[in-house]
Amino acid sequence: FQLFLQNGRIEVGFLGGAQVDRYGNINTTVIGPYERPAVRLPGSGGAAEIAVHARRTLIVAKLNPRAFPEQVDFVTSPGQGRGGRGRRELGMPGAGPVKVITDKGILEADPATGEMVLAALYPGVTADDVQAGVGWPLSRRPRLADVAPPTGAELRLLRDVLDPKKLYLKG
Repeated sequence: FQLFLQNGRIEVGFLGGAQVDRYGNINTTVIGPYERPAVRLPGSGGAAEIAVHARRTLIVAKLNPRAFPEQVDFVTSPGQGRGGRGRRELGMPGAGPVKVITDKGILEADPATGEMVLAALYPGVTADDVQAGVGWPLSRRPRLADVAPPTGAELRLLRDVLDPKKLYLKG
């Protein structure tokens, strides 16, 4: 797998984590200071390599202020780096996170700043709802997209074909 990553053959990597910050940096190592953490997490498990080498990454996470601080406690898997510029300065080959898919909407990386900005909302969710789930002043695209709810056929595919034992989906 590492060979494929290093040779640029992985188009998209899907990642998640305990914390995701405004620049798409992911923490799966510790909550609190590294030397004296309140919680020790499992670590990278290969996610750092995916974050660096995949051509682009998508992050999937449930929105809440503890999971979306302005700055992660520890950068396990780099997004755009501290301040949104570390990735380019360090010469990382992949583009980094292009979207953060949450339970309330979709954030996208601003190409100029590397900052995650609100790009789309799910039905019944407001921009204020999304703002309440992050620990920084969330910028927005000038026109927010509306994400259509899944169709009956899509729900059947997800529930009956892809996850019939309800390991990932509930309900």
